[in-house]
Amino acid sequence: MIGLSYRGPLASWIEQESTVECVEITAEHFFARRPQDIAHLERLAAQWPVSVHGLGLSLGTPGQIPEEILATFVEVARRASARWVSEHVAFTKAGGIDLGHLNPVPRTPAMLEVLAEHVTVLRERCGVPVLLENITTHFDPGGVWPETEFLNRLCERSGCRLLLDVTNLWINAHNHHFDPRAWLRELAPEHIGQIHVVGYAERNGRLHDTHEAPIQPDLLKFLREVLESVPVDAVFLERDENLTDKTSISAELGRLRDARDQAWANSPKRGIIPA
Repeated sequence: MIGLSYRGPLASWIEQESTVECVEITAEHFFARRPQDIAHLERLAAQWPVSVHGLGLSLGTPGQIPEEILATFVEVARRASARWVSEHVAFTKAGGIDLGHLNPVPRTPAMLEVLAEHVTVLRERCGVPVLLENITTHFDPGGVWPETEFLNRLCERSGCRLLLDVTNLWINAHNHHFDPRAWLRELAPEHIGQIHVVGYAERNGRLHDTHEAPIQPDLLKFLREVLESVPVDAVFLERDENLTDKTSISAELGRLRDARDQAWANSPKRGIIPA
């Protein structure tokens, strides 16, 4: 399925957009639980398969997920009749302080257990599959395993799957000087369940995830290669800015559908990422 990350400015348009096959909502956008928000969640659920995406559960923070935050997340997922829920391989809180952004976790056995425990809690409370997303990083937090082995172990240990953000992977590969295709070949393809994609920005030789640009041709080609190897459940266009040009967004969704259709028509061997 080709879907769109729901944003408030798109509310009226998205309900009329026939090219959207599924939607992803950000849980925290509905935490106020106003009557109009609940009604809108229920309308979305009646029209599409919905994935509920979290930003602030801070699954990489040791200790229990704060009950008030977890309970509100679960309520949003219930109201949306979520088919999946997702979060990040990251932490946003430390020492009781909300850091305000996603931070990479060290790739250690102890962190593996923290994340696996939190995935189990989230799956049991929501009653649906859990996916975790790779993030962009400014530095390598280190650890005993490479990132791909850590992710493979996390999926095997917790039963989660990956929400592979191909834009984040592309950005990290460029900024940290590694081959994204080699990275993907180290990842068990059956672990990948969904995809995020949006265009990147370039400043002073570094790439940035601004969530506002159209998907560049090199990134679209890379996405097509991923889709040739992995039959994912959903691909979400994750746009946060430049939301007024609905024609452009609709065209982006069309390019994603074309990429999916071409990839799946030309994929004699799923699970093989080209060198």
